[in-house]
Amino acid sequence: MGKIAQGVLLVLALLALSMARSHSFAEELTHSGNWRHRLGLGKEKITQLHFFFHDTLSGKKPSAVPIAKAEMTDKSPTVFGKVLMADDPLTEGPEPTSKEVGRAQGIYGSAGQEGLSLIMAMSFSFTEGKYNGSSFSLMSRNPALNPVRELAIVGGTGVFRLSQGYVVAKTYWFNSTSGDAIVEYNATLVHY
Repeated sequence: MGKIAQGVLLVLALLALSMARSHSFAEELTHSGNWRHRLGLGKEKITQLHFFFHDTLSGKKPSAVPIAKAEMTDKSPTVFGKVLMADDPLTEGPEPTSKEVGRAQGIYGSAGQEGLSLIMAMSFSFTEGKYNGSSFSLMSRNPALNPVRELAIVGGTGVFRLSQGYVVAKTYWFNSTSGDAIVEYNATLVHY
């Protein structure tokens, strides 16, 4: 057998050994009832959060700015293809002067050709109270002109590690000229 064939066999053997080890570890975690304990997780918890999301596109200091658009975006009634980067304040109440409890940072864009529909990928990081330093991630379709919509929570950090859940978003205030909005968020998170 040539040196190349021996090298290929050696690589295949190492790959098979590696796969067997990772498979047995994955099996052990999956089939044992203590996989959460082995990962250092506690019991499953449910947390409800209520806050207001302030998305400001206008003025001297906008919290969301356009970063890309398609050639046909300006001709689209839904601004299809426009993408924005956001660093939006999260507050206790709807007033812009209300106490800030965190920031929503991420990206969203117009993904609907027939009707306004945003696709959102954002991290909601908290800076106050017992959730200080923790965050949850949202990745969801947002039919923003619907008065009430449901968005998916797909992960989290800190207190919200391994979270999943949903947000019920309700438009509190919207300026159709500027695009500025204040949205009430009621989040339900299942986490460990």
